[in-house]
Amino acid sequence: MSNKFVPLPDLPPPSNTVGVVGWLRTNLFSSPTNSILTIIACYLIYSGLSWFVSWGIINSDVIGTSREDCTSGGACWVFISVRLPQFIYGFYPSDEIWRINVMFAIAIIGIAALIIDKTPKKGWIALFMLVIFPIIAYFLLYGGAFGLEVVETHKWGGLTLTLVIATVGIVVSLPIGIALALGRRSDMPIVKSISVVYIEFWRGVPLITVLFMASVMLPLFMSEGTETDKLLRAMIGVIMFQSAYMAEVVRGGLQAIPKGQYEAAHSLGLSYWKMMFFIILPQALKLMIPGIVNTFIALFKDTSLVLIIGLFDLLAIVQSALHDPKWLGFSVEGYIFVAFLFWVFCFGMSRYSQALERKLNTSHR
Repeated sequence: MSNKFVPLPDLPPPSNTVGVVGWLRTNLFSSPTNSILTIIACYLIYSGLSWFVSWGIINSDVIGTSREDCTSGGACWVFISVRLPQFIYGFYPSDEIWRINVMFAIAIIGIAALIIDKTPKKGWIALFMLVIFPIIAYFLLYGGAFGLEVVETHKWGGLTLTLVIATVGIVVSLPIGIALALGRRSDMPIVKSISVVYIEFWRGVPLITVLFMASVMLPLFMSEGTETDKLLRAMIGVIMFQSAYMAEVVRGGLQAIPKGQYEAAHSLGLSYWKMMFFIILPQALKLMIPGIVNTFIALFKDTSLVLIIGLFDLLAIVQSALHDPKWLGFSVEGYIFVAFLFWVFCFGMSRYSQALERKLNTSHR
């Protein structure tokens, strides 16, 4: 008679280790300290959300044209709705606002086409957005051609000005940063020295000082009678400052590339530039996507500093509206509106970078 071993069937896991209960025990109540912190955090979140729902939604006023329409005791979103055109377009002439809308429409369509995977001929679209669109945007915003009225840059403001400064800074600083990173790792002493001095100089001063120098001190060094636009000077300062930080981000990616990649490229007989453009830089940029996007997000938020040189970006123009005697006392609504818009753009860039990482498989998860 043989005693054949028959294993017992697997038992289900304990009920308190799976499902919602298991997730809560593992992530929120794994220890007494974590349990106390979880309870405190839940209380703070509940208090904040309950206050905002009561103040900002249930007891708020949305429809109206003046502060007299805000009678519910909650948030007065009428202030935002009445001032919204100025928050978006600044002091741009109302009859010419369609030009900004056309520019936004082209930008949104172009960016959407680049993001959607199934879009054909992405290369041509990217070339259009990098070369042709900036020219179209310039003439739409500034005018002076095709019968468009000239709108001086001091009339630009609000979200439009914020996006213009951030976009120009982001697009232009990236190639300059790449060139500086390559220069810093170059074997040529003069090129390396120039790159190191440039990067360390601009990293050693705060952006607010750069903007002040570009606005106040730079005209003093120019020949008499020479005038440059204040916005142009600010953008040049932002680009030079941001390029130094971008160079260090890219340099970190270059240093992360194994030495074998360089040796493999040399064994193929590739020249320096072919090795960089076809082998090294694509890998380095993929590795540094989080760092590059982090720099872009920081630049987008730093655009608020242009207020010190008299440019009214989104935050500055909301602050100026808060000093209007007709709308005193609505600063909370104004700052919540600004914070929401900044969060939307920064969160959008963050989510797109994460999607790009997954697409390029650089997260190694």
